[in-house]
Amino acid sequence: MINAVLISVIVMVVLSLLRVNVVLAILFAALTAGVASGLPVTDTVDMLVSGMGGQANTALSYILLGAFAVMIGYSGITGFLVRHLINALKGRKAFLLLAIAGVACLSQNVVPVHIAFIPILIPPLLHLFDKMKLDRRAVATSLTFGLKAPYIMIPAGYGLIFHGIIANEMTSNGMPVNIMQIPMAMLLPGFGMFIGLLIAIFITYRKDRVVNADLDHHSEIAATVDEGLTFSRKHVFTIVAIIAALTVQVLFSSLVLGALTGVVIMFALRVVPFKEGDWVVNDGIKMMGMIAFVMLIASGYATVLKDTGAVESLVESTTGYLGGSMFLAAVIMLIVGMLITMGIGSSFGTLPILAALFVPICAAIGFSPLATAALIGTAGAIGDAGSPASDSTLGPTAGLNSDGKHNHIWDTCVPTFLHFNIPLLIFGLLAALIL
Repeated sequence: MINAVLISVIVMVVLSLLRVNVVLAILFAALTAGVASGLPVTDTVDMLVSGMGGQANTALSYILLGAFAVMIGYSGITGFLVRHLINALKGRKAFLLLAIAGVACLSQNVVPVHIAFIPILIPPLLHLFDKMKLDRRAVATSLTFGLKAPYIMIPAGYGLIFHGIIANEMTSNGMPVNIMQIPMAMLLPGFGMFIGLLIAIFITYRKDRVVNADLDHHSEIAATVDEGLTFSRKHVFTIVAIIAALTVQVLFSSLVLGALTGVVIMFALRVVPFKEGDWVVNDGIKMMGMIAFVMLIASGYATVLKDTGAVESLVESTTGYLGGSMFLAAVIMLIVGMLITMGIGSSFGTLPILAALFVPICAAIGFSPLATAALIGTAGAIGDAGSPASDSTLGPTAGLNSDGKHNHIWDTCVPTFLHFNIPLLIFGLLAALIL
């Protein structure tokens, strides 16, 4: 029981690094967690399957989003963007990467669509990336930064939800803290992520990288880059569909309804002919089906970890090694948080677990509420980047691998793990010790 989380996460990471399909890697990790916790294999499978429904809404929304993204590509409107970017950004790799990170940041608060923009924006840009010999690992790092750093530091959009969970869970566990104090606690960890992004862009991935991408999959996009473009009625209707989808999503807080609205409008206004319906849905499933199913499996894995008590046992087993040392306690809690979040694949879903376990430890050792908030928030975020089961890595891969030339583990998870988790550990530890 004590090592169930640790063993299962190691199994998942090793299998993933050996290029075993991420679905199988998570499945074997879940079975390992159940068996290590003393459950029969059949009971573990039942628990896994019962927990898969926790991400059903997310999985359906990703499938519909994939279909909507294919429709937008079919309309050819993204060709305008690609053509102008090719003319404006030749040789300006760093500027393009920072711009992508900026757009991703906006998706967390100003226009809170999270990963919804990736399959719409990124696949048409693959042609541009290849012409610029841009390392796609740098693009994945920029996207993951924009998907994580804003909600860590900024109390707006998803950030307001993230900070609210920290404040509410700390208060409910006996350590009251004002939500307005959370940004101060998370400022240093977020700054660490920014340092990691700059290292990735200007040092690690600054050299040219040639990708022999097969652009036939995006033939209509490549054609719009090289041929003359005329803004037509279809493009106007496409913009209307995008605005309507975004409006519905924000008003009803439902990505499913938003994506479905966009799909219906694209069909109704004849941007995409009805006869192309099967092709659109099939291509949408190809683009986003994998990420949808991974989210389902990850939800089942999280259920196994939580319902077997393996998470609580892991944390309890570490407290005996603390010896009253604030430094050692902070390091252990951050590492434990990384292991839990890498397995569950969700910063938001991990916070309630971490708060319930960490608040008593922090109170006993003498951490201030701000330091405790920094530890909980950083521990929740530190395993999200680099986790094979996180939408912060699955989203970038879904866009960058739409031509089959981007590996989820080696081109997304490993780069984001190195460039974000290490700075988060260092700066999160620093925040816990000085606040």
